[in-house]
Amino acid sequence: MAEIPDDWKALLEEFEQRQQAGRRMGGPEKLAKRQSQGKLNAREIIALLVDDASFMELGTLVGGVSYHGEDTLPCDGIIGGTATIDGRPVVVACEDFTVKGGSIGHGANAKRVRYARLAAQEKIPYVLLLDGAGARATNALERHPYAPNDMIEIARLNDIAPTIAGVVGSSAGHSAISGLLMDLVVMTADATLFAAGPPLVEAATGEKVTKEALGGAQMHTRHSGVAHNLATDEADLCAQIRRLLSYLPANAHSAAPKTTTDIAPRELNDILHTLPRNTQIPYDIRKVIGELLDRDSFFELQPDYGRSMITGVGRLGGHAIAVIANQPSVMAGTITAEAANKATHLIKLADRFNLPALFLADNPGIMSGSQAEQTGTLRAAAEMYRAQTRFRPAKLHVTLRKAFGFGSSLMAMNPFDGQTISLALPGVMLGGMPTRGGDTAAGMDPETAAKMQALESSASWSTADTMAFDEIVDPRQLRNALLQGLRTAINH
Repeated sequence: MAEIPDDWKALLEEFEQRQQAGRRMGGPEKLAKRQSQGKLNAREIIALLVDDASFMELGTLVGGVSYHGEDTLPCDGIIGGTATIDGRPVVVACEDFTVKGGSIGHGANAKRVRYARLAAQEKIPYVLLLDGAGARATNALERHPYAPNDMIEIARLNDIAPTIAGVVGSSAGHSAISGLLMDLVVMTADATLFAAGPPLVEAATGEKVTKEALGGAQMHTRHSGVAHNLATDEADLCAQIRRLLSYLPANAHSAAPKTTTDIAPRELNDILHTLPRNTQIPYDIRKVIGELLDRDSFFELQPDYGRSMITGVGRLGGHAIAVIANQPSVMAGTITAEAANKATHLIKLADRFNLPALFLADNPGIMSGSQAEQTGTLRAAAEMYRAQTRFRPAKLHVTLRKAFGFGSSLMAMNPFDGQTISLALPGVMLGGMPTRGGDTAAGMDPETAAKMQALESSASWSTADTMAFDEIVDPRQLRNALLQGLRTAINH
């Protein structure tokens, strides 16, 4: 190595010292404490997430200047920059809980804005890892600049490139909100997410509540629907984020990556055993999805929320595709407000990023009853209907066994509604409502009810006669028919 000239030596030594100070995070004691708790630190999590040696840090020296004798703060509590994931460029940032609890100071705010703007400018995905207390309380004691914040930037970024939040600790206030503005949220099992933590809640409302009850990962993935997927730990969270990105394009103007594994046509010889002919017998739609899609390609989203609907991303003929499917093993596939909400989210996400969507219908309609009305099921269903009718990419529909009332419309069954292909299996049952039970509600006499049941049972033939479906297909040829439909849409 060439000798460093004397006029550079002192400056480079100071620069090295400042860089080291910026990278030391909260110091040995706090890092050791975090390690003893079985948790990775911010730099370790980023290293797990991105490709080896691909991370270029931006803003290392932020927080490294003391103007009035105050302590310097390494990176001001957030570490971020550019990297690659599976060779594709991304912007990534992680709050550093070991520095002021990962709270957002003025320097951290500037970094967050820069990261989100950079992702928008370069049209690449943004991954934000959350482990912080929100806006720093002492900001009010300093000069408060009139400046943008990253919430504005993330909201604008949503229409440009995919965004994913990973919650790896306790996230509150501004941090939590910025994460919830992103397309997808994954939480580790011990993570929490809330507008305000238990002490503030008690002070404001008198309610005493634990962090887990207030905003735990299990609660948010099962009940509130705020988070999409649960991860066992930081390594699992990073693996899930990497896999999710593999289904998404870099931005709204490019195509998602294509694979070449298991893309060939094939007959589904097991589907007649997977799919019961009797519409009253439940089954797990995941097994049908697994047979239709390329092997082992399905990644389910929100598996514990709105469980009468299955949503996720997978591959068909190597192409990334969104899947929206009724789940007959849960309430016969009846569409609840929660089920409609999670379907709507995926439909809109797929629409923004040009992913084809596959709708698999097998439901008796939308949920009825006083509780369903109180939870806004009709409004949620209407929003799902609006989303699927506005959907622009290739739309593939299959009615598997039954679809009644508005439930059929939500699942894209309406003829001539922009479907690339609309299919049904022999023997599907259709109608305004299931005749069993509907006959009593409508006051039908036995003869009329019998005629209605016969009409319901022969719906596949009458609807085929009027082009309500493009084709009735043998279940064993369903994957091949969908592949052909998708090729039509993408000109392959």
